[in-house]
Amino acid sequence: MKGGLWQLGQSITRGLAHGDKKAVARRYFATEAELKKTVLYDFHVDNGAKMVPFAGWSMPIQYKDSIMDSTLNCRQNGSLFDVSHMCGLSLKGKDSVPFLEKLVIADVAGLAPGTGTLTVFTNEKGGAIDDSVITKVKDDHIYLVVNAGCRDKDLAHIEEHIKAFKAKGGDVSWHIHDERSLLALQGPLAAPVLQQLTKEDLSKIYFGEFRVLNINGVQCFLTRTGYTGEDGFEISVPSENAVDLAKGILEKSEGKIRLTGLGARDSLRLEAGLCLYGNDLEQHITPIEAGLTWAIGKRRRAEAGFLGAEVILKQLEEGPKIRRVGFFSSGPPPRSHSEIQDEGGSNIGEVTSGGFSPCLKKNIAIGYVKSGLHKAGTKVKIVVRGKSNEGLVTKMPFVPTKYYKPA
Repeated sequence: MKGGLWQLGQSITRGLAHGDKKAVARRYFATEAELKKTVLYDFHVDNGAKMVPFAGWSMPIQYKDSIMDSTLNCRQNGSLFDVSHMCGLSLKGKDSVPFLEKLVIADVAGLAPGTGTLTVFTNEKGGAIDDSVITKVKDDHIYLVVNAGCRDKDLAHIEEHIKAFKAKGGDVSWHIHDERSLLALQGPLAAPVLQQLTKEDLSKIYFGEFRVLNINGVQCFLTRTGYTGEDGFEISVPSENAVDLAKGILEKSEGKIRLTGLGARDSLRLEAGLCLYGNDLEQHITPIEAGLTWAIGKRRRAEAGFLGAEVILKQLEEGPKIRRVGFFSSGPPPRSHSEIQDEGGSNIGEVTSGGFSPCLKKNIAIGYVKSGLHKAGTKVKIVVRGKSNEGLVTKMPFVPTKYYKPA
């Protein structure tokens, strides 16, 4: 969904606060019957969720808390998100790694079993088809999660290349985990609360690592990762056990970890300086322009072999023409497509995500500007509703990340 989930949440909240439930329903719930529902749908509704269409699914944008309060509670205590709309899949076979390396920029072969990384699926022009967290479970098993809004195009892209790869004798097969649900548990209480539901010592699992383990009596896929900048986990659980697991986590937290919707998830990832595909990352944006150069392994830079490698490696050598940066600004919060100008009023770029930071209590934004004007401290103007406001290029993340890494 382009534009900003935070804005959508505020619009719905204002409508409901003014008692205009029919208008809200017409605007946001009109296609409810056509939307897919996660197995936690009734659980969300029973817990006061405001459900909205998102990437073909009916998803909670917020619960009884405001988006502001939910964001702060995640940073102070913890949040539980239903992210079952995202698509998990496994690649298996002895050639899984060389197959995937044709499609992504990561050094998959260099990953130790049980570890993962953020990567980007690229097209022939070096643009981003999607970003994804991939994990090497074993040398012949890769587990990955792709964005809900990109599911159809990603699966078609992977399928097309699997057919061609297998036709040449490659050993790879795939399975889409539609039988599983995905929960994201984030925040400082994530580990101590989850520890009460498993015998495995979670202190030995670091950021980016993966395990298959028993949680709440059920075999789950656990990845220490997330989309908030906080320590936390993504838990792939058999769908028939998802509601019980969600209830178990909330009960063990004694009310401190709260169900949290997509609105706060968006403000949290924005504060962490993370890309939202469809806003900050798109088909025409390369990983270099997006500030994801670090995700291209050294061996991959030397050997290439992925789609769009010629364009990407040229940018790596010469520098890109535009760069993704962060901003602070005055006035109304910047939104996607707000124009960025230099101090003289000339166009130098565009905001791709923006909003008011609940943690910093000021406006933050992500956008692209011409190279040379991307350095922290550069003064800019950001145009919101026809008026230009003072802005400043700043480093990201806006809020320090708290990933659990070895000392």
